[in-house]
Amino acid sequence: MAKMLCKCGKILSTTRAPNDVQLRVYTDEEWDTMMADDVIEPWKLPSPTYDVWRCPECERLYFFGGGYTPAIKVYALEEDSPCDNNVS
Repeated sequence: MAKMLCKCGKILSTTRAPNDVQLRVYTDEEWDTMMADDVIEPWKLPSPTYDVWRCPECERLYFFGGGYTPAIKVYALEEDSPCDNNVS
């Protein structure tokens, strides 16, 4: 459990459980492997490869790998062009 300052100025914290900052994100391959092993109980699910935090204020995403080190990737919403919802 940790906290950090988002680039927008909001303090992000995972000290409460549950919280609205930390996301559980698995790749398709990770999910298929877990389901193949019939792992259904939440306490048996392995931790995801990446720890992902989402700022509830600006919706910026921070990806951490290998513990709570500086974020390895940061993504922010584009504001000058709308999303293309016609993805196939």
